[in-house]
Amino acid sequence: MGLRILRFLIGVLLLPMCVVATWALVDLLCDLPPTPEFVSTETLALLGGYFAWLLLYLTILRPMRAYIWAHELSHALWGLLFGARIHSIQVKDSGGAVALSKTNTLISLAPYFFPFYTMIVIALRLVLGIWFDMKPWETAWLFAVGFTWGFHFSFTIQSLMIRQPDIVENGHVFSWTLIYLLNLLGIGIWVVCTTSATTGAFATHLFARTCEVYKWLALGLVQLFHMARSAIG
Repeated sequence: MGLRILRFLIGVLLLPMCVVATWALVDLLCDLPPTPEFVSTETLALLGGYFAWLLLYLTILRPMRAYIWAHELSHALWGLLFGARIHSIQVKDSGGAVALSKTNTLISLAPYFFPFYTMIVIALRLVLGIWFDMKPWETAWLFAVGFTWGFHFSFTIQSLMIRQPDIVENGHVFSWTLIYLLNLLGIGIWVVCTTSATTGAFATHLFARTCEVYKWLALGLVQLFHMARSAIG
């Protein structure tokens, strides 16, 4: 019970960070210099892949078994990163399960913020880049990144709309804020990787907006305290 209360309090404290991360990402996008085209080729490729997947998802294609594999393998991969042993992985059309020797919050919530197939695409790009010139295939690679991230995004939203043991175990407020933050930071990384934006600029915006948001929050709490004190007095 004490751990659940602690997670709830951390989730509440992280809520302003959702505003911070959103604001910092908007700042990063606004900082991008204008290009000769209305939208850069890299951005078009990413958005093209993303909306191509959404079109398929909303019309004819919902490969649930492929998502279940990604979900369970994300648990397994993050379990390995934290030194857990994998005892078994089960995948069925109705759902899946993975048995690990230990777990933690990041292992439990990994499928909701870790775009499994997107990371496979990125890994393939890095490995092939060792032997081949991937420049001619850059647009296709970015399209695949957008396509697979769209897969991750749509199925994550679908999953969060129904009861998930992983979310219940960690608490709804804590889980949702952490998932939102990590997904938004992932989008920030895609922006840095595909535009002239830099990691330093993103970090600077995050720091500046964190100071602003928590300063406003502190001032608001002080004002509420004084109002309550006056009302009582």
